[in-house]
Amino acid sequence: MKIHFIAIGGAAMHNLALALAEKGYKVTGSDDVIYEPSKSRLNNKGLLPEQFGWYPDKIHENLDAVILGMHAKTDNPELLRAQELGVKIYSYPDFLFEQSKNKTRVVIGGSHGKTTITSMILHVLNYHNIDVDYMVGAQLEGFDCMVHLTDKNDFIVLEGDEYLSSPIDRRPKFHLYRPNIALLSGIAWDHINVFPTYENYVEQFKLFVDSIVKGGSVTYNQEDHDLKQVVESSENTIRKMPYQTPEYSVENGVTFLETPEGPMPIEVFGKHNLNNLAGAKWICQNMGVDELDFYEAIATFKGASKRMEKIAENETSVAFKDFAHSPSKVEATTNAVKEQYPERRLLACLELHTYSSLNAEFLKEYKGALNAADEAVVFYSPDAVKIKRLDEVTEKQIADAFQKKELQVFTDPEAFKGFLFNQDFENKALLLMSSGNYGGLNFDEISEVMG
Repeated sequence: MKIHFIAIGGAAMHNLALALAEKGYKVTGSDDVIYEPSKSRLNNKGLLPEQFGWYPDKIHENLDAVILGMHAKTDNPELLRAQELGVKIYSYPDFLFEQSKNKTRVVIGGSHGKTTITSMILHVLNYHNIDVDYMVGAQLEGFDCMVHLTDKNDFIVLEGDEYLSSPIDRRPKFHLYRPNIALLSGIAWDHINVFPTYENYVEQFKLFVDSIVKGGSVTYNQEDHDLKQVVESSENTIRKMPYQTPEYSVENGVTFLETPEGPMPIEVFGKHNLNNLAGAKWICQNMGVDELDFYEAIATFKGASKRMEKIAENETSVAFKDFAHSPSKVEATTNAVKEQYPERRLLACLELHTYSSLNAEFLKEYKGALNAADEAVVFYSPDAVKIKRLDEVTEKQIADAFQKKELQVFTDPEAFKGFLFNQDFENKALLLMSSGNYGGLNFDEISEVMG
């Protein structure tokens, strides 16, 4: 098959392109800008466009399909040409469903934790040499690509994102997958540029539960009240299987999970991650992995890239970076690090980087999110606010929203870097939370500063 990618450079898009090339498809693509690591990975496989930009002559009637990425606009010249010629146009999730129509589709959804849960499942299956197709939102240790597609595997494991499918398909991605086996980790309002009210956001999860194939199943976090209500009120004829955080303990900076064989040390930590682990266990059991085999494998799981990733450690200090940006995840991550290292002072830094987090109305959702920290910092770029065409956010608004005593707010990258690198890290835990990089912070330098 001949497939052309419009906006091939995205994190998800370039991985799908690599997976299809590996499968033997003839892949071409375009984009107006491509950053690392996408650029090098595409180049290594001969898929990097020779020139950046949009070229309608790349679209022709011999193409079997065009895959349209979210980075493209509705007036994209290549998209308009494809529409004119009647070439089949897929969104990313639409194409994944097309590739998995004859497989058992396992879809992991929820406002938070879905990448970690998907990663845990894939780690366990890989540990036991069980080959499945998959799509996950982070690079995993032991996996070359974030997407893997074959004609032979019976299962496909998909991370189910609730964001829009493409510029011309405004449905949430996870509505397109029609799972046989589903998991929902929780509901916490996000993507307010698309879902302006909480009720509108919750509705997307109701639609997802109703999209599960009849006779299928949904495994859900019963500790989330709104999610529990969504699942239990659904009239879809599916099995509904609740899970909850398992028993665990923390001793000397090590988390022990209670198992039928006794306490077992694990690499991940924090109540939210133990909750994620419980969900992953039930999905793996649905896929044929027994409980003890799950525990054996999960003991070696170190986490997904950028999810509670340890970036530096010495005898008296430790530093983590985490993708957390939504209020619920920021609170869970901050609490987790404090619980793991109760004797150390916790310096928690948060970059407000997403559309939702920089919205003056949404800011109040962060109340108390950094309370577990001994010292808290919020960084944001006024330029990012302007680029997103949002109303100006002031330092006072941020302080009022978080309601954290002595909260420090930085807007200048160099000032934040100076503050961070002049810290005395003796007996301290550092947590850097962001989906960005604090205006150009090199995370590798943290370990040098800690010594």
